[in-house]
Amino acid sequence: MAGSANDEINLGIIGCGWRGGQLAPIFNKLSGVNVVSLCDPEARRAEGVRNGSAKSAEIHTDLRKFLDHDGVDAVVIATCNHWHALAAIWAMQAGKDVYVEKPLAYNQWEGQQVIAAARKHNRICQVGTQQRSDPMQAEIKTFLHKEKALGSILSARVNRYGRRGSIGKRSTPLPIGQEINYDMWLGPAEKQPIYRDKLHYDWHWDWNTGSGEMGNWGAHVLDDLRNNVFQDQVTLPKRIIGGGGRVQWNDAGDTPNVHFVYYDTGSIPVVMGLSNLTEHRDANRPGPGSGYIAYCEGGRLEGQRGSARAFDKDGKEIKTFKGTSGEGTHQQNFIDAVRSRDASSLNAEVQLGHDSTGWCNLANVAFRAGDTFTHEAAKQVEGDDGVFSGLIEEMEKHLKGHHIDIASDQIRLSPMLTVDAEKETFVGEHSDRANSFLRRQYRQGFEVPSI
Repeated sequence: MAGSANDEINLGIIGCGWRGGQLAPIFNKLSGVNVVSLCDPEARRAEGVRNGSAKSAEIHTDLRKFLDHDGVDAVVIATCNHWHALAAIWAMQAGKDVYVEKPLAYNQWEGQQVIAAARKHNRICQVGTQQRSDPMQAEIKTFLHKEKALGSILSARVNRYGRRGSIGKRSTPLPIGQEINYDMWLGPAEKQPIYRDKLHYDWHWDWNTGSGEMGNWGAHVLDDLRNNVFQDQVTLPKRIIGGGGRVQWNDAGDTPNVHFVYYDTGSIPVVMGLSNLTEHRDANRPGPGSGYIAYCEGGRLEGQRGSARAFDKDGKEIKTFKGTSGEGTHQQNFIDAVRSRDASSLNAEVQLGHDSTGWCNLANVAFRAGDTFTHEAAKQVEGDDGVFSGLIEEMEKHLKGHHIDIASDQIRLSPMLTVDAEKETFVGEHSDRANSFLRRQYRQGFEVPSI
């Protein structure tokens, strides 16, 4: 195992699809890093990565055999979301350090086990929220908190508005090709027929294997919120209410393509609006499509990947921030920690990644635990200076532009759910149903262990 700044690091990539194909050349270009092994249930995907950026890497379709490779020091996990936790745990049990893509885990309990594995086996574990490694974030925190250039932060909003489309709805199950080790692809997930048109990528929009847009892009923008607005002082909200629906497409997906959430943090109220539908101008959505807004006494700050802008109370731009995506820097940060054995030097150490993933997981639980939307139920939120009612009004206009009534059986809304942030469970009224989504049943041989 590496122990000095000059040590060579032999790296393995687990998951050779879109993101794995991006990460392999990024890591391979870092000084002293060699991508020596690739793993994917579909060998030709691993071959594509090898041909592009890892010419001498060996290929495996079975993760267990891949992890037997004694010459691999660290692994990069870019699998489907449902595999993140188990792959990370297996890798750390095998003595490997881990860079795992966001979201850290499929649910809260799994994330807790990943943290426990990192501590038990003394492994370096970084989560792939690469914006954490953008130097711009430190400038924003200085501006907001040290200089207090806009005064106190009164409320915050998070956005993810990005158009997507239908994933199709077959009348017969999708045939799985013989070239795929499907047992390994499924891993911890249930064996269910698939009715979408494609196996790959669109697993995001199936609760069996994915976390929806909330776990996809939400993991980035909510992490920016926790980092820059709360300076990581709020691990989980105290209460949450959320709703939305999967509308218009009539496809095989079951995660929401419209999602709205209120987070009661005990201090600064937070709302999040998310949609994969076309935006209409009359909805008047504020801020960046994928980013956050800090509303302050003296104006507001709007942040997103690679840039931010500050405005005074009259809406005049008073400062701009220019950054990067953090890509390259974040991966180097991981490699530096692997060499130094100093987990505290990580910009997205596993505990931080788990906390941010939790905001996504709880939002998804709120949606799944909900019932038919009513305006009366939405009035449960009080003391937030109207930020949630404003979001509901905006979402109502957004849906109306697609001929959907927010107060219909197409849209659901949870009750107000209370969170025990220390135990990472729901408590009080309605907690039984909500807690049922915090763990899952596993297929035999792919159980996430309790550590």
